Amino acid sequence: MVRRRVKRRLKLGNIILAISLLCLVFLVGIYFFKKYNFKDSKLDDIKKKVPIIVKEPEKEVVTSVSVIAVGDNLIHSSVYKDANKHANYDGYDFKPMYELIKPISSKYDIAYYNQESILGGTDLGLNDYPTFNSPQETGDAMIDAGFNLVSLATNHTMDSGERAVLASRSYWNSKKDVLAVGSYSSFEERNKIDIREANDIKYTMLNYTYGTNGMPVPSGKEYLVNVWPTDIDNINNPATDSKYQEYKKTVKEDVERVRDKVDLLIVAMHWGVEYTHEPTEYEKDMASYLSSLGVDVIIGTHPHVIQPVTFVDDTLVIYSLGNFISAQYQNQSTCTYYKCTVELMSSFKFTKTSKGKDVSYKISDVNNELIYNYYNQSTWRGFRVIPFSNSEIANYLPNYKGVYEHYKEVIQKYDSNMPVVDVYE
Repeated sequence: MVRRRVKRRLKLGNIILAISLLCLVFLVGIYFFKKYNFKDSKLDDIKKKVPIIVKEPEKEVVTSVSVIAVGDNLIHSSVYKDANKHANYDGYDFKPMYELIKPISSKYDIAYYNQESILGGTDLGLNDYPTFNSPQETGDAMIDAGFNLVSLATNHTMDSGERAVLASRSYWNSKKDVLAVGSYSSFEERNKIDIREANDIKYTMLNYTYGTNGMPVPSGKEYLVNVWPTDIDNINNPATDSKYQEYKKTVKEDVERVRDKVDLLIVAMHWGVEYTHEPTEYEKDMASYLSSLGVDVIIGTHPHVIQPVTFVDDTLVIYSLGNFISAQYQNQSTCTYYKCTVELMSSFKFTKTSKGKDVSYKISDVNNELIYNYYNQSTWRGFRVIPFSNSEIANYLPNYKGVYEHYKEVIQKYDSNMPVVDVYE
């Protein structure tokens, strides 16, 4: 009996000892686990060695600019004498002439016009046709109306010589919020890439004229005006015009120098034949060539009359806006049916869509509105520009509805769906 009890006691003691050891091991395990946080430290090591990258989804960013364009600001003596009258004969005030345009043009991010006559200023003496020199106050009035993009290369750029060109350039250089191109004071200035920005969209403009009315550009000073020469006597054969073909290389260099640095690239072309609604073969060839170089928009001036608006591939081409303000006859033999006084004001939206490294562009909301350059034919006074959508058009051009239908056909000749703003009813 004693022996059995001893065995039982030994067996029970062994069990108690085993349990005690297990408890001790468990407690020691808990102690070290808590002290060194083994599991978490291991995970931290793994995380350090293999970082977890959470990639944010790329956001699409859409921005756009609105653009409007009008034609030739051609300041005959009767126009600046009228401006002198508005200023009570103390200087020149052109603002009343543009007062019906300003509420429209000032709403756009980019507003373009062509300064046809050189702004050499009064110090050099003002001149009329055929060798112009105009008051700089007309530029002030256009800027006041919201215009901030100006072409200077025209067939009249050299009318009053180098001094007038330099005076004009000095004037435009003083207008820091305006991009004026096509005529410069040095090669350095000509070759400078002048980029502007609106609504996160970078833009610039290049500008060329077909010639300078035989007025020579001084040798070594070709920067005074950008010429893309065309042979007027051979107007329908650009392929055989050696000067024209040769100068394509310079134009290509100009485009390639800026193309990748901007979103929107506009080229203003002073081209074509005066008083004709049909673009020449030169215009069509130039438009096709510039489109192939990646130009977004081509704006044409010089014919003094409206020509069609269309797309050449993805390039918007406004072949001719006609005049903006001038004293050209309303019904002279070369300007019948109000050719020289019924003009075009074109607009569009340019949109940039960015998603990561992918960027795309779109031209949309193209529209065209007819405008009328009125003046009193008896007194050669009262100059003002009137949109066909403005109620005042009926007072100044009674048959405006018939005129509208006539020029709507001209605008839509190459594109029957090209929008034209309705007239005032």
